[in-house]
Amino acid sequence: MGDEVFFTTERLTVRAMRPSDVEAFVAYRSDPEVARYQSWSDYTLEQGRSLVDDMQALRPGIPGEWVQLALDDGTGTLVGDLATCVDADEHRQLEVGFTLAPEHQGKGYATEALRGLLGHAFDTLAMHRVVAVTDARNDAAAALLRRVGFRQEAHFRDNVFFKGAWGSELLFAVLETEWDDE
Repeated sequence: MGDEVFFTTERLTVRAMRPSDVEAFVAYRSDPEVARYQSWSDYTLEQGRSLVDDMQALRPGIPGEWVQLALDDGTGTLVGDLATCVDADEHRQLEVGFTLAPEHQGKGYATEALRGLLGHAFDTLAMHRVVAVTDARNDAAAALLRRVGFRQEAHFRDNVFFKGAWGSELLFAVLETEWDDE
């Protein structure tokens, strides 16, 4: 993907992951508080290199393929990432995820990035529906999703065996017809 830029917001450039992002990417992914509600634990430099290497051959929009997009603050600093996956069967549905480095949380970057992603998904990619799934205990993620226009569609109780225990998840969605980018 190289230096490909997918979209920009007021403060962020959402671009392809670069090999130079690996150390910052691994630094926040290996933080126990960041990983608390994520599918990974004890994230290693080797895992980070492998993921970023894999991203070099992928483009967003391939049905069934997760793609990590870098959130760059305009200075080349990686503040976090977005994950996107077009549904393998319904090609106008997109699932999204987000992760921010702790030192960049609470500054509005996640709100800005998700709003930008929704605009890109509906206006550029012609998506019909965008969904996000979060751990039911992750109040901050649920509040963020609501703030940017998602509505909660489901609460799956004890539906996933996660880090040694049964966990619950919340499903959020927004339709193209509901999206207001103002």
